Amino acid sequence: MSRGREDLVSLADVEAARERIADVVHRTPLDTSRTFAEMSGAASVGLKLENVQRTGSFKIRGAYNKMAQLSTAERDAGVIASSAGNHAQGVALAGDLLDVETTIVVPEVTPAAKIEATRSYGAEVVVQGDIYERSYEYAIERADETGATFVHPFDDEAIVAGQGTIGLELLEQYPDLDTVLVAIGGGGLVAGIGTVLDAAERGIRVIGVQPDGASHAKPSLEAGEIRELADVDTVAEGIADTRMLETTFEIAREVVDDVVSVGDREIAAAVTLLAERAKTIAESAGAAPLAAALSDEIDLEGETVAVVISGGNVNLTEHAELTRTGLHELERYAEARLALADWPTAVGDVVETVESQGAELDVLERARYTAVDHPNRTPVTLGLAGSGPAHLDGVLEALEALEGVSVVDRSLEIE
Repeated sequence: MSRGREDLVSLADVEAARERIADVVHRTPLDTSRTFAEMSGAASVGLKLENVQRTGSFKIRGAYNKMAQLSTAERDAGVIASSAGNHAQGVALAGDLLDVETTIVVPEVTPAAKIEATRSYGAEVVVQGDIYERSYEYAIERADETGATFVHPFDDEAIVAGQGTIGLELLEQYPDLDTVLVAIGGGGLVAGIGTVLDAAERGIRVIGVQPDGASHAKPSLEAGEIRELADVDTVAEGIADTRMLETTFEIAREVVDDVVSVGDREIAAAVTLLAERAKTIAESAGAAPLAAALSDEIDLEGETVAVVISGGNVNLTEHAELTRTGLHELERYAEARLALADWPTAVGDVVETVESQGAELDVLERARYTAVDHPNRTPVTLGLAGSGPAHLDGVLEALEALEGVSVVDRSLEIE
């Protein structure tokens, strides 16, 4: 027999969690954005910036709430957890603060920045499994062998209650809230926030967001039973789970109004816009709710909307790749191949022309291809960003007009 939300996590549980973690977590800002309101059709859009939380994501809320309630024997036995990165850092920091030894099992896709950050809190990090599910299975086996306490990343009442403290802050920071968009991986975050907003009895919509390549929540909620994906394929490794589990599923079916999915390129565009317009760094999972807000999947017309930016743990090189992909998606990036008659002297003319046209030069380097129609010229790869297709075309036309410069081909698509 399934249990209802109140039997699992109540508003009182979340309020108790807030008191328990008050001296550990940040009350993160809610930054309103006129730009995103205009782009989405909403009356107001507020970004709940959990990317500036301790450890760079919301996960410390649930991890500390759970570990602070462990018995002396459980603390002495140590803790083990599995994670794609953010839960790992939350557990590691909680362990450091509570003097509990922690071991974290992460999948091979976990960004190096998350692994190193986890180790910096004193945790032992074990890389095991190609996807999160394999890491999870290994961590469970190791917990059984060693007697360590397994701290689940989402399917735990104390974890859900900790994440729900974001909902309490949203009600206080955004009193006119109509809709909140929350990423779903295993469902702990949306279950916690949804519990609080449902208890408020104000008709606030809770909409979950998943990447197309890891979209299990909507089929599960529609079927009334947990559906598991055979595999996942998405750049948003932080929410690349194959399923919800009992605790999060039972809560979500009562407090989540809808679930939508977005593509990886839409997520990359949201990462780009957050960096450019909101001056904030988000990882792919953290940007997914904004991607949904800017899509045609949800009607936000005239509403007050909160978008939970759940994390910002991303390698700089990965962020650069995401923003380049995002600019492509926004049709603000051009890749072209040039043939220069006088290398490297002509490079100065190319750079000066790009700058004079108000564009941003991203890549300019010698290439290995052969310019068939220009065999005596040096082949060059060019990447530049601008305000849109017309602007980029104008830049390429200006380059074509330079003496000794030929534009061999151009494209607005990633090959």
